[in-house]
Order: sequence, then C-alpha cells, then structure tokens
Amino acid sequence: MMPTLGPIADRAGGIRHVFVRDLTLSARIGVHPHEHAAPQRVRINVDLGVDDTPDAVGTDELPRVVDYEKVADSVRAIVASGHVRLAETLAERIATACLADRRVRSARIRVEKLDIFADAASAGVEIERHRRDLSTP
Repeated sequence: MMPTLGPIADRAGGIRHVFVRDLTLSARIGVHPHEHAAPQRVRINVDLGVDDTPDAVGTDELPRVVDYEKVADSVRAIVASGHVRLAETLAERIATACLADRRVRSARIRVEKLDIFADAASAGVEIERHRRDLSTP
C-alpha cells in the first residue's frame, strides 16, 4: 500500500501548487557500465508547495510568484551538469535547488528512467522534502 501524501495545495494552509509535468530529458545516469557509455531518457516531475500568502496575490507580476520556467531551467541545468549514478541523487539535487527559494515549503520530485526495462514504461524514484527537513533555517 502506498503512503498517502498530504495536499500540496491548500488555501486554508496558505499553500499554492506549482508544478512542471513530464519534463523529458537526455541524462547521463546509472551505475552500470553501459549506462556510462551514452545518455538515456528520463522523465522528471516537480511538484512544489509554495507560500500562498496575501503578499503573493494581487498584481499580475512574475516576481511575486515561483516561476515554473525557472524551475524547469534549473532541472535542465542539474541534469546537464554531468553523470550521476543514482536517480535518488538526481532527485535530491533537484529538491535542494527548489527549496533554495524561501517561498517553497515542499518539493515532491519524481525521476523516471524511461528505457530501462523492455516490459515497463519506467522505473525510478519519488521523494518529498520539506523546508523543515533542511539542516539550516
């Protein structure tokens, strides 16, 4: 049975949901020798719980919100930065980058390797990290 995750958007709790869905990239990832030889396709999903406070609503201006284009660009840069052995490591790096924005309370990251098994659509990992999980305030 899969654990039940709490709501990522909750007006009463002051949380807005910002997401990037099904970002498919070419990544250098894996522990096996053949995975070091060539990049492989990964699909990445990012779900962020973001402060939805009174100062976050109002004017129709980009600086007042967490910009999903910047989130996607950050993910692309992390994936392009070099070989990573584990999908878990890649997910942690993405979560850390997302939580660097102080408005982000939580980050749920899914990393899927798309061509790993002939008889499965994907295999991978999903993590969820919260600002309170960080060692520094």
